[in-house]
Amino acid sequence: MTQDTGTTRDGREGDESANRRKRGVLLFVRDLLVIFVVAVLVSFLIKTFLIRSFFIPSQSMEQTLEVDDRIIVNELVPELVGIERGDVVVFRDPGGWLPATPEIDQPPLVAAVEWFLAFVGLSAPDSNDHLVKRVIGLPGDHVVCCNALGQMSVNGVPLDESAYAVLPAGEARVSRDDFDVTVPEGSLWVMGDNRYNSKDSRYNEETPLKGFVPIDNVVGRAFVVSWPIEHWAWLGNYPEVFTGVDGGDG
Repeated sequence: MTQDTGTTRDGREGDESANRRKRGVLLFVRDLLVIFVVAVLVSFLIKTFLIRSFFIPSQSMEQTLEVDDRIIVNELVPELVGIERGDVVVFRDPGGWLPATPEIDQPPLVAAVEWFLAFVGLSAPDSNDHLVKRVIGLPGDHVVCCNALGQMSVNGVPLDESAYAVLPAGEARVSRDDFDVTVPEGSLWVMGDNRYNSKDSRYNEETPLKGFVPIDNVVGRAFVVSWPIEHWAWLGNYPEVFTGVDGGDG
């Protein structure tokens, strides 16, 4: 009888040990799932309300931004943080700036992965529906180009844009074409840094909004180049370029 009792006890203890291991594995898997779900939700909230990533599809902001650079955008601008002259902003097409993009058929698995990466902010499939330019004129600003030195002026103050504007070799004019505009309320005048290769406010004056970008269309302000690593850089708005503008004729 003693031998039989010991065998039963050993068997019971073995079953309990196996059950504990099984519960431990299940708890571990549960914790991993909880961590994963929380991480996804946090990523979604960050992408929706704080920051998100975009890639650069064109040459219009060279040399500040190169084609296929990835930028991080502060989505608190303009809802909680105001836009300033010189800011590099991402905005939705105001209408007529971009050509229609055809739908791309993807295998279901690829589409699902792309959707998930976009959901958590690791991919930006809608980058081709947005534009990135530098803010030159705020509501009420009088923006004119060009003076005898080839400079643009805002509210009568000439701008030295050599810190960021890219011009063809030997060219002094910061714009191929002259313009004289006053920015309406609730809108912006924006230009690409690659001045002779940017379809910006200057070249969209035939669109319904005459080249102006509604502030409501702004997704946020780009503040850092995040990829590739060798292009990593903070994106400034060069306040010294616009010194005295608020005291001009605007």
